Amino acid sequence: MKKVVLIRHGESVWNKENRFTGWTDVDLSEKGIQEAHDAGKLLRKEGFHFEKAYTSYLKRAIKTLNIILDEMDLDWIPVEKTWRLNEKHYGMLQGLNKAETAEKYGEEQVLIWRRSYDVPPAPLAKDDPRSPFLDPRYKDVDEKDLPLTESLKNTVERILPYWNDTILPSLNKYNEIIVAAHGNSLRGIVKHLKNISDNDIVGLNLPTGVPYVFEFDDNLNVVKDYFLGDPEVIKKLMDEVANQGKAK
Repeated sequence: MKKVVLIRHGESVWNKENRFTGWTDVDLSEKGIQEAHDAGKLLRKEGFHFEKAYTSYLKRAIKTLNIILDEMDLDWIPVEKTWRLNEKHYGMLQGLNKAETAEKYGEEQVLIWRRSYDVPPAPLAKDDPRSPFLDPRYKDVDEKDLPLTESLKNTVERILPYWNDTILPSLNKYNEIIVAAHGNSLRGIVKHLKNISDNDIVGLNLPTGVPYVFEFDDNLNVVKDYFLGDPEVIKKLMDEVANQGKAK
């Protein structure tokens, strides 16, 4: 049995402040650091032994992965970083408080921006300080591929080629891999793996720091998926994510 563990990074400073983050490179909060340690300990206790890891270009995911691997004494395994696993780009919303934005534009509009499949927020200007065009980590990425805003549909279109061409085929070589990324980039992968409809994906909320396990047969077909941890606690965490975009 082959296994892929998807894990959203631990709580970031901007998660704590309930702000849209996107491609902004925000660090983990103290709680987020602890979530990563707890995830690593849980994965070790459950007998996981990863042979390859993937993560994004953003420090909140990279640090989460590093902490997990350290807890598992797996610091030495190969890690591949890619911009394609970055969070959905939130355009002009990046840095704004979600609840305050909901008060201004309405909860329904914020839900559309956060969770709808094909409606992106307003884009950044190319010369905006938040623009990836000004960030040296993306200097080798073709400019036509760099977003100034994204819908989940755009995010899925950026991620799936990497999933299909790189991550999934790596299961032919490795039995267990871990992907540390972000709420929406991982939602895109889950949507694909579970064949979730464009309408139903709005209801999927991934909590920070909770391992999500997918098991595959030898033909790389999904046979089982489940979260690690207390189901009631995980349900509560999912509800908290869902409520972030509501007005105070």
